[in-house]
Amino acid sequence: MFKPISRRQWLQWSGFSSASLLLSSCDSSLGSSEIGKAFEPLNQATQTLLLSQKPVPEFPVSAIEPDKLLINTFDQTPQIDPTRYRLHIEGEVNHPMQLSLADLQALPLTSMVIQHVCVEGWAAIVQWGGVRLRELLRLAQPKPSARYVYFKSADGYYESWDLASAIHPQTLMAYQKNGQPLSVDNGAPLRLASPIKLGYKQSKWVTQIMLTNQLMPTKGYWEDQGYEWFGGL
Repeated sequence: MFKPISRRQWLQWSGFSSASLLLSSCDSSLGSSEIGKAFEPLNQATQTLLLSQKPVPEFPVSAIEPDKLLINTFDQTPQIDPTRYRLHIEGEVNHPMQLSLADLQALPLTSMVIQHVCVEGWAAIVQWGGVRLRELLRLAQPKPSARYVYFKSADGYYESWDLASAIHPQTLMAYQKNGQPLSVDNGAPLRLASPIKLGYKQSKWVTQIMLTNQLMPTKGYWEDQGYEWFGGL
């Protein structure tokens, strides 16, 4: 299991330092973009600390809204043979892995009823079932240098998260929805699900999880078109 992480470690992972604080306190003639860049590590550190403190309240099964979860498509829905499916976990880890759907289903099942919130303005209460992402990362053993987690999908979609959000206890790699096997339209065989992120951060049809020591120029499909990177709730 992951050991509790100290405030100092959170700040280190988020790139916060006394130098960045001093820079952000400088004369306003730096301009808004420079000030924003200076404050970004502090903002990330603050948000990750808040996320780490307590879980998001969940709902009873009776609150599920089965007809409210809309199907958003990025490209064509990929057709994946579940018997040949493999989830690759690689990058800044000590033990790169390939897991079949059967391997994932053999791990402890976590189920949660949460609200899925879309940046477009709609929301739905959904029950997701799957394996905690932190358990998968525990098996892969992230290196001390790991700070970010990238997700690649079978349809070409890509996304990135901070490590703190990825190991949040309510971040799942889900293969069930509302107590039933996940449908292809909803991201089968495997998708991200979490109450701490907006919908565009919750990739469907995930085939690769890659840990990195820095945020790459391509941060995420929608982020690269102007959406906020952190995307937290």
